[in-house]
Amino acid sequence: MEIRFDGKVALITGAAKGMGLAAAKGFVDSGAAVAMADVDLESLEKEVAAIKQMGGKALAIQCDVADEAQVKAMVAKTVEVFGRLDLAFNNAGIQSPVTDTAELEAAEFDRVMAINLRSVWLCMKYELLEMRKLGSGAIVNNSSLGGLIGLPGRAAYHAAKHGVLGLTKSAALEYCTRGIRINAVCPGTIDTPMVQAMFATGNLTKEYVDKTQPIGRMGEAWEVADAVLWLCSEHASFVIGQGLPVDGGYTIQ
Repeated sequence: MEIRFDGKVALITGAAKGMGLAAAKGFVDSGAAVAMADVDLESLEKEVAAIKQMGGKALAIQCDVADEAQVKAMVAKTVEVFGRLDLAFNNAGIQSPVTDTAELEAAEFDRVMAINLRSVWLCMKYELLEMRKLGSGAIVNNSSLGGLIGLPGRAAYHAAKHGVLGLTKSAALEYCTRGIRINAVCPGTIDTPMVQAMFATGNLTKEYVDKTQPIGRMGEAWEVADAVLWLCSEHASFVIGQGLPVDGGYTIQ
């Protein structure tokens, strides 16, 4: 099964590293032009330069996805440069320190919601406005295994990730008859800079991860990226509003 996106334009948030970067490279390898957005412009520009050097079409856009004006400008810049928008992976997100629910500060709860949930709605809002003009498109939102289960100390993060699935399902039903498919991925513990930071702070240990994963290891960013590309492709044309676990079997235990 070959996945091709020749002539298509993809937009990816949180694209400077991890799953977003892996997805960006996958889209480029499959023939798409890719707009890559991140708050970390320096890292982003290095990755975009590397893609261009290899002959790919890529654009770096600095964007704080919690800011509506910046999200609107991000989508507008994508269309200005590439002429259209066909595909999107709303991937940007943050972790939050393990905290007892009763001791969670309101400011931290709001920060997690703004970046992990509200931003997904903002991105979809402006992506859909462009895709409606074409009468076609595919969007994948990054939820988490935290969107499917609960864990102690993770109330804010899991609430936001559950919310991403609610947004995905409702929007998918709105747009599936208008040529636009919307789905989500629910990654487990993936070897990304975010997870490495959790190891460094003691919020997670590799020993615990390896012990609790049925497959016996962490996932790799490309494994999530492959799921994203499939969901965006015509091979998934009958898949609507799903939250696809990519978690090594964690959520079926």
